[in-house]
Amino acid sequence: MPRVGHVTETGIQRGFTSRVRRWLGVLREDLWTAESAPLPPSTWLRWLPHGVLCIIALAVAFGGGAQLADNGGAGGQTAFLIGLAQGGAVVLALWRPVPGWWLSMAAMVAGAVDVRRHLLAGSAHDFTWPWSSAGIIGQMAVLLLLALRVRTRVSLEALALSALVTYVIQGLWGAGGYQPTGVLAITLFAVVVLLGIALRGRREARAELVQQTTLTAEERARRTLLEERSRIARELHDVVAHHMSVISIQAQVAPHLVENPSDELRENLTGIRQNALDALTELRRVLGVLRSENPDEPYGLGEPGSTAAPDAPQPVLDRLDALIENTRAAGLDVVTDIRGEAPAYPTGVELSAYRIVQEALSNALRHAPGSEVRVEISHDFHGLHLGVVNSRPQRPGPPSPGAGHGLLGMRERAAMLGGHLIAAPTQQGGFAVSAFLPRGDTPPPAHP
Repeated sequence: MPRVGHVTETGIQRGFTSRVRRWLGVLREDLWTAESAPLPPSTWLRWLPHGVLCIIALAVAFGGGAQLADNGGAGGQTAFLIGLAQGGAVVLALWRPVPGWWLSMAAMVAGAVDVRRHLLAGSAHDFTWPWSSAGIIGQMAVLLLLALRVRTRVSLEALALSALVTYVIQGLWGAGGYQPTGVLAITLFAVVVLLGIALRGRREARAELVQQTTLTAEERARRTLLEERSRIARELHDVVAHHMSVISIQAQVAPHLVENPSDELRENLTGIRQNALDALTELRRVLGVLRSENPDEPYGLGEPGSTAAPDAPQPVLDRLDALIENTRAAGLDVVTDIRGEAPAYPTGVELSAYRIVQEALSNALRHAPGSEVRVEISHDFHGLHLGVVNSRPQRPGPPSPGAGHGLLGMRERAAMLGGHLIAAPTQQGGFAVSAFLPRGDTPPPAHP
């Protein structure tokens, strides 16, 4: 039985020793470092915190040295060096807070040891010990800088060691005929450390909030752009599917338009028709994936997916009249100005022109209620010119539930066709959208 108890006691001692070693290792990792951690510069008053702390350091250095020399009985040279160390610790903590804390603690211990001799001799009666007034102020500044720049655990460890050293000097070692400052100093140090931890946590929370807001805005813009590109891709596939259907029908009808067509001709036309049908099947399969939800309403300005059918024909310039009438019925005064004769544009150009005008009218309807809108369409040799200009709104617009990135889609459409688009506020308080879409068989004019 005694042997079992001895073994148990030895195991407990080993466990305690292991925990102590682990704790000392953590302390050494946290506090035995000279890592740089300067204060972040302020945008408006960049050097103001540094200047204030340098003034505090200067006051601590001169005040501490004078207090030790006059009332503490220390020699002039020793008092000057200790005061210089206390003030220098504040300046050092601006860039390296942990070494600054070590320097402040060393100055406090050196001052307490030197003053203790005079207290015991009776030449420094009623002196504040072990912390002098200047030492308390300097240590508070150092601990505040430490708590602002390092992890919470490191700040609490520095506070605990400050309290431990103060207790050992004042409570265990002691002196005679002095005014104790240990409890007051530790209380003030704890308040300063908690304040620094709270300010650091608030700063980190604000930085994280700004970062999350930026990421959310970027993700929203990216998602909106991808959705618009998917919609453009779906519409372009519809255009290609239409042409492939025409090719298939023409290949099927062609043999009936020729007398006694040869077998080679029939075979080639059959192959053309079969390839067109295969391509059309693949396109419809892709469209089935893209159209997992109903696309936006192609002819009006209603809510997305309200009246559109998945297989609705794609709108072209001929549908602009219906679009403008729907806009007028919604309460917007729209005037049209069409110049030139409309040539035969590719289907993609007409579709993009329709979508650009639709988006511009939708923006005017949402953001400029009661305004007058002028829609200008001009045809020339190079291509199609579009302009949608609205006047100053007569009343504030209601909050818009959209993502606010409709201009991205319009610019994507124009750039996809080799054109360009400009959108900017007007001097009269309205908004203007101007776009050019080339015909496809002529070089576009220079960018305005």
